[in-house]
Amino acid sequence: MAIRFLTSGESHGKCLNAIIEGIPFGYELDFDFINSELSARQKGYGRGGRMKIETDKIKINSGVRFSKTMASPICIEIENKDWQNWQIPMSVEKHDENVEKITNFRPAHSDLAAYIKYGFDDIRYSLERSSARETATRVAVGAICQNILKYYNIEFLSDVLSIGKCDKKDEFESYIDKFKNEGDSLGGIIKVTIKNVPMGLGSYIHWDKRLDGRLAQAMMSIPAIKSVEIGLGKEYAYVSGSKSHDEIYYENGKYYHKTNNSGGIEGGITNGEDIVLTLAMKPIPTMKKALNSVEMKTHNTVTAHFERADNCAVEAAGVVARNMCAIIILDAFLEKFTADTKEDIDISYEQYKKRISKM
Repeated sequence: MAIRFLTSGESHGKCLNAIIEGIPFGYELDFDFINSELSARQKGYGRGGRMKIETDKIKINSGVRFSKTMASPICIEIENKDWQNWQIPMSVEKHDENVEKITNFRPAHSDLAAYIKYGFDDIRYSLERSSARETATRVAVGAICQNILKYYNIEFLSDVLSIGKCDKKDEFESYIDKFKNEGDSLGGIIKVTIKNVPMGLGSYIHWDKRLDGRLAQAMMSIPAIKSVEIGLGKEYAYVSGSKSHDEIYYENGKYYHKTNNSGGIEGGITNGEDIVLTLAMKPIPTMKKALNSVEMKTHNTVTAHFERADNCAVEAAGVVARNMCAIIILDAFLEKFTADTKEDIDISYEQYKKRISKM
């Protein structure tokens, strides 16, 4: 891999952090753009009260000098303002004060599986890290990657196609309200489009180098995403090859396709068309309309624990998805145009474009 990154932090801890390694020297970062992506993750109709508390902004502690990348690891911090209200329950040091334990499992969360795996006596141990709050750091990392790829005209877009069974955008808000008033939650369908990706990123040489597989894994790592389709996706199963495969044409020194059923990737490699992914997000599993569950100690039937939550976060998930895509695409881009500096990458990229224009 050209890029590695790790995140740390809990939902109600002091802060969230990320360290990114592998960003070359000399790229000027647009902090307003990065913060705008963080802000976009907090928006969307159906978000909960937490978003009224937090105003996510990136703080870079290392790896950048005079707004330019230094080639050394970049350390990012995002403050959790709500930590002021959670200093005792989330204290790092020992605390004498009794803290109420959560012992009612929440269906469709990590609660029960994590309890079996680690033997926690309090669901908060897993609740805090498995929370989608962690995706704020991923958006920050992805926004830096988007920032770099903008120099090569590569663009990332996300759009909400449907909420629940509603595919009329002008009705989304009233549809969400209906379920919110019932204490229920909603998922939806998200489309991510990546434009102007050069041909030749990714590889068929090994299974883990195939770009479609790498993108799919990144999408499935986002909390609540339950399926990923690339291009025509599952519809391929219902049509013949002659009706579905993208025919190849050549004109004015350029190869192209009139259709894009493959979603911009063939044989694990980009083919020059837009990369198109469609994601299905499940409804938020924490609801006021609590489901039946089991209490950890007694095994008695109880209602699930309720932790403050959104009732619809599909738009926010789209922001996370496009930024996770940016991480994967930059990784593949830097594998293809390997160099230590922006200047050398620019030269390599221009030489590649000249070479393929003659083919």
